[in-house]
Amino acid sequence: MKHTLKMAALALAMSTALPSAASNAAEIPDFTPAQQARIGEIAADYLVAHPDVLIEVSKKLQARQQAQPQQAYVQSALKAHRLLMQLGGVPVKGPGDSKVIVTEFFDYECIACSMMAPVMEKVMAANAGVRFAFRDWTIFAARYPESTQASHRGLGIYRKQGADAYMEYHNGIYRTGHNEGKLTAEDIEKVAAAAGAGDASGDDSAASDRLIENNDALAEMLGLTGTPGIIVMPAENATADNTTFIPGVVSEQVLQQAIKRASGKAH
Repeated sequence: MKHTLKMAALALAMSTALPSAASNAAEIPDFTPAQQARIGEIAADYLVAHPDVLIEVSKKLQARQQAQPQQAYVQSALKAHRLLMQLGGVPVKGPGDSKVIVTEFFDYECIACSMMAPVMEKVMAANAGVRFAFRDWTIFAARYPESTQASHRGLGIYRKQGADAYMEYHNGIYRTGHNEGKLTAEDIEKVAAAAGAGDASGDDSAASDRLIENNDALAEMLGLTGTPGIIVMPAENATADNTTFIPGVVSEQVLQQAIKRASGKAH
């Protein structure tokens, strides 16, 4: 066990040093096998005796691993920028001339989306000049028909009654705490009524289906693998430096920092 721990510690330490070590390889003389073994023992013993260093190394490795898919998502978002900015029919809240767009791909049956909803609500309240777009991506629909039902009802409310009523409905669904198959038709209608929505009759379900299908195609283009998927980027002149992809639930501070980055105000 101790040997395994030493080897793991050494591997972590060496992995963070490899880039600089490689650049200086020509300047370092070869060590004998015995010397190499002794160096390994010293390094491993030090890391085992100082777990704070090992933890820090581990965090750096995790950050490096997470940065790779993050960069891929950002590049996909940049390629799809024009499509992300096409918001016809997509529920939006915020000024049309906003310099920053926050896009969330979500499903009403998603428990992680439910956890993210109050965070998003607080960030929206603190950023009146930012535009927020909510793209229904009903990835749970095959298992839970209420996923599609809730999306249809919300999109209908947005078309008929606008952004304020929509946001009341959208957040109201998540406030029920019912997801992962627990959301019911009764929940949906109760929340719709509380948001001031009228009867659902006459709603254009075909228009809702088309929008959901477009969102699904866009999510696939972006390479998204689940909900929530949040993209924060400028409406114009988006780059890898001012665009952020957020997979899953994050704090207000993380989302706020992404908004600052997109607006050019990040330090």
